[in-house]
Amino acid sequence: MAPRHSLHSEGFNPFGDLIGLKFTACRAGYSRCALEVRPGLLNPHGVVHGGVLYSMADTGMGAALYPGLAEDELCATVEVKIAYFVAVRSGTLTCDTTLLHKGKTLAVLESEMKEEGRPVAKAMGTYSIFKTRKKVPE
Repeated sequence: MAPRHSLHSEGFNPFGDLIGLKFTACRAGYSRCALEVRPGLLNPHGVVHGGVLYSMADTGMGAALYPGLAEDELCATVEVKIAYFVAVRSGTLTCDTTLLHKGKTLAVLESEMKEEGRPVAKAMGTYSIFKTRKKVPE
C-alpha cells in the first residue's frame, strides 16, 4: 500500500506543486486550498484556464475524502461537474471543499472556488472508494 503523506510534505502532490496549489486546511470531510494567479495559468484570452479551477476542485475533493478513509482504502475520481461563473485575471483563488455523502463505495463532494471572496466556480464530484490490493509475497 502506498504510504499516507502529509499535505505539507514534499512530493505529496506534484501536479498541485506545478500549478502552485497550497493547502491551508485538510481534515475528514473538509479541505481548503489556494493559489496565486500567475501568467502561466492563463488561457489565450488572458483569464485563468478552466482546467486550473477544475484541478483545484478535484484535488480539494481528494484531500477532503482521504483523511476519512480506512488505511486499506483509496479513492479515485468517477466524475466532476463544474460551473464557471466569472472570468478571473488576477488575485488569489481559494477552494473550499465539503463532503456531502460517504457510503461504502461512493462519496459525493462539493467545491466552491472564490477569488478574493467572490464566487467564480462551483463543482460537484463523485468518487469511488475501494480497497487496496494486497502485495503478493515474493
